[in-house]
Amino acid sequence: MGNYNNFSLFYDIFTLDVDYKGRTEYLLKIFNKWDKTPKLLLDFACGTGNFSIQFAKRGIDVIGVDSSEGMLAAAQDKNKGLKNKVLYLNQSGSELDLYGTVDGAVCCLDSLNHITDSEELQKTISKISLFLEPGCLFVFDMNTLYKHINVLDDSTYRMKKRGVECVWTNTLLKDGVTVEIELNFTYKTGLFKRETVTEIIREKAYTNEEITEMLKAAGLKLEAVYGENTFDIPKENSQRNIYIARKVK
Repeated sequence: MGNYNNFSLFYDIFTLDVDYKGRTEYLLKIFNKWDKTPKLLLDFACGTGNFSIQFAKRGIDVIGVDSSEGMLAAAQDKNKGLKNKVLYLNQSGSELDLYGTVDGAVCCLDSLNHITDSEELQKTISKISLFLEPGCLFVFDMNTLYKHINVLDDSTYRMKKRGVECVWTNTLLKDGVTVEIELNFTYKTGLFKRETVTEIIREKAYTNEEITEMLKAAGLKLEAVYGENTFDIPKENSQRNIYIARKVK
């Protein structure tokens, strides 16, 4: 995983269209369908804290964990004025070390796809399981291989928001499952001066079989897989799937 510190400067600008409130409500419906609303929730790979804040506003105590100092700096700023403040920790998944157990965990917006080393992903899932109370849920989403091959490969997006230009280029690598993403942000640094910063990140698609085996090895049972923002079985052209895993008692 990269450090995403350049990306953190512009992340919120280019995710303005993400329905964090609606997605949070959807996740809570999953928790209530399969278990209960968590009292203490781990938001792994929390980024700039947009989901953490939504959960906190609903009275849930939240621990937000991310490996990017830049992302967490932006998240910490959002704690100001928040009655139920989020505890943010700067940790990688394989080195996750909480103060105790949680009764729920989430990982949103294909963050686990950013862990492109299978062993590292296994360590991360095992660490999350370690700090999850028995019988409780880990709910996460992941981009699909269909999306990597049919949507992202050889695609370029150009966007401009709030005076910042972004050129987003995706390339499917030779392994056929990993997409390299090059982000170029151009912004004003003075009246007549502009600067461009670049962030290169990678995302890897994993099969349902691979994910199921990793969960099992971590002491988690896969309860269900849904298509994004639904309670339906994923379609063949699903671009992002939702996984509901339970810590084995």
